[in-house]
Amino acid sequence: MKRLIPLTLLACGSFNPITNMHLRLFELARDHLHQTGKYQVVGGIISPVNDNYGKQGLVTAKHRIAMARLAVETSEWIRVDPWESEQRHWSETITVLRHHYKELLKSDHIRKLPGENNKPIEKAAGPSLAPSFRVVPELKLLCGADFLKTFQVPNLWKKEDVLEIVSKFGLVCISRAGSDPAQCITESELLKRYQYNIHLVKEWVRNEISATNIRQALRKGQSVKYLVPDSVIAYIKQHDIYTEETERKNEGALLQPLKQYGAMLSPLND
Repeated sequence: MKRLIPLTLLACGSFNPITNMHLRLFELARDHLHQTGKYQVVGGIISPVNDNYGKQGLVTAKHRIAMARLAVETSEWIRVDPWESEQRHWSETITVLRHHYKELLKSDHIRKLPGENNKPIEKAAGPSLAPSFRVVPELKLLCGADFLKTFQVPNLWKKEDVLEIVSKFGLVCISRAGSDPAQCITESELLKRYQYNIHLVKEWVRNEISATNIRQALRKGQSVKYLVPDSVIAYIKQHDIYTEETERKNEGALLQPLKQYGAMLSPLND
């Protein structure tokens, strides 16, 4: 019987608010990875961004964490992790990946050989997961199709961070109507070099839900039922979260990576 590589999916982002689309990304990615015959997805992690990221309209992490936890109450494998949001400052995506990878090394997903607990853990060379093998789960960054385009935005990413993300961890990218992530890979020498570690997943049900549009509808008093989990809608109403005032938060501000990197960094294709 073929032994499978255990794999965890990590999604970083604002989740402002979390929508059904965010949850569908996990399901689509898991189906795709299982269909490769190589992986067994053992968990999914939602990591809302820190309040200091500086994105316009970003409500406090307290609310975004609470809404995300309500949204995954019916999931048996996706959880919300507040670590990123609880840091004093905004954390780069690679820092978040490293943190969760270290946590996975401590987890019981690692199958150890009896009597060899003191030996170093080695990554499996092939698709194997069985009690007689010690296997470290893989961690991959889950994203939407537009995510690859952000790698081309000057000063938004450090080139060395992108290199580590795609070479050490890998991406699972969900395509959407009107997007062409394959072209993004073709246009980047770095992404093209590690395209074997970038899984492109086709979204077979058109899904154009946008958190920005959700906030806009809420401010207009329009219904967002069936676009956002009912429990999240109830939370938003209870706490009166999305208003004209909250949408003006960070208006005109630069995102933290643009502030920190400035003009010192070059785009990936340079």
